[in-house]
Amino acid sequence: MNDELAELAATIEADAARLGEAARAGAMVSTELAAVRMARELSALTETAMRISVRRARAAGHTWQEIGDVLGVSRQAAFQRFGQPVDPRTGQEMSRDLLPGAADRAVVILGDFLSGRADAVVAEFAPETLAKPEADPDAIASASAQVAGLVGAFERMGEPVVSPLGDYTLVNVPLSFEAGEMKGRVSFTADGKVSGLWVLHPDAP
Repeated sequence: MNDELAELAATIEADAARLGEAARAGAMVSTELAAVRMARELSALTETAMRISVRRARAAGHTWQEIGDVLGVSRQAAFQRFGQPVDPRTGQEMSRDLLPGAADRAVVILGDFLSGRADAVVAEFAPETLAKPEADPDAIASASAQVAGLVGAFERMGEPVVSPLGDYTLVNVPLSFEAGEMKGRVSFTADGKVSGLWVLHPDAP
């Protein structure tokens, strides 16, 4: 495992050097796009290195609280991102597979919600979600208005964070409003339907 991490570190170092060279090469569009591509590859490598490092820390006996403290997040957030939960029904490890395109879809759905396009939001709901009273288009529109009344006009979204949660894919999106910060959350079923939609305090777990 040490060799695996060492190889990743060497690759990250080489890619970071290439990215630095691209940044110093000038402002040509092709160079800028190459830098974006390299930065994305570098991000994927560092994410892999992070997962290996967390796995090693857990194997060495460190708690999720300790890992969360290092990462600047709660122990629950650390576990949701890196943990391997066990399904109590079967005793088997749950899948860590994420719904493809979940981040982009969550951004669109939250945009529809915050813009008052309730029908577009409801069209994404899973059948079991549609059965709930709060899934009614009028209720969705009312909830959107309540958010505006609380924190004012919507301004922008931050970078989505996608994580598995049992059989679901969870997407958290930072939201900025004229009078405060919030967090949008969308949960997706395995077949891509929306099972939940929330606008929460930014520190909500």
